[in-house]
Amino acid sequence: MEGSDPPTAPGLTARPAQTEGVTRSLTTLFEAPLAPIRTQLAHALRSRVAGEDADAEAGRIWGATGPRWFGPQDAIWRVHADASMFVGGIRALLLQSLHPLAMAGVAGHSGYKSDPWGRLQRTSNFLATTTFSTTANAEAAIARVRSIHDRVRGKAPDGRPYRAGDPHLLAWVHVAEADSFLSTYQAYGPGRLTPAECDEYVAQSAITASALGVLDPPTTAAELAEALAAYRPELEATPAALEAARFLLYEPPLPLSARPGYATLAAGAVADLPEWARHALDLRLPGPLDGVAGPVVGRPLGKVSAGLVRWALSDPAIARDRRARLG
Repeated sequence: MEGSDPPTAPGLTARPAQTEGVTRSLTTLFEAPLAPIRTQLAHALRSRVAGEDADAEAGRIWGATGPRWFGPQDAIWRVHADASMFVGGIRALLLQSLHPLAMAGVAGHSGYKSDPWGRLQRTSNFLATTTFSTTANAEAAIARVRSIHDRVRGKAPDGRPYRAGDPHLLAWVHVAEADSFLSTYQAYGPGRLTPAECDEYVAQSAITASALGVLDPPTTAAELAEALAAYRPELEATPAALEAARFLLYEPPLPLSARPGYATLAAGAVADLPEWARHALDLRLPGPLDGVAGPVVGRPLGKVSAGLVRWALSDPAIARDRRARLG
């Protein structure tokens, strides 16, 4: 399809009719006093995820003209445009860490501790480009990543060799990512995809995965679940995986004022992990929420935190600024 306008608010599913009137009234009542806070939060989130040059990147992604792989009607657009991705990204990193060879590559080459925000911004930019931008921009981004993968290789602590371009490891990273993004959208998104839409999401995410070098990626939700299960015998909570989990959940590189909000996102991610993954990583809720039943408390926290991010990023002031920049 040709160029499309960026979504003015993440999520395309309406709230239940019976809550519309109450929501509209509360929004109207608090809109003016909360507007500066909303805009400040939106700018802070965008700068963390997209970097200081977020405006330029947005212009490159959304302002490009030409055919696109996906459009607003597609399931992958709905999922990747939603605030539940903030939770899904944490879940994906935790799940991916359980493959010893994948984790060895991350620990040895990604700079996730020395430059965590840079890594997040590069990943966010790649997802946005391959989902929302033109086919030409998506293919160029994929070519850049493949060239980096060609140079990433080494040996895991147990002596086994690894290389980032290995189709089997690429498939694990893709499966863990697609499972996480879809699962957290279903748990914390503004609505749920139908079974057919879930299959559509998996099939559409397979397009980028195939271009990156994944052989025969899953194209239905059932195949995705089967692929995840097939990796179970290879998974292990190595010391590097446990260290990564501690860093993500208990030692995030954030000021103290931002940590409570991040803790709610992380709690939602932990709660949504498969039970076997939580058990392997010995995960509890982050910070002061330790010792509380994860799924019972974590899921509501994930829903609330994703909703707060969704509210901030749908700030009309941000949308007006974006339209002005893009002309």
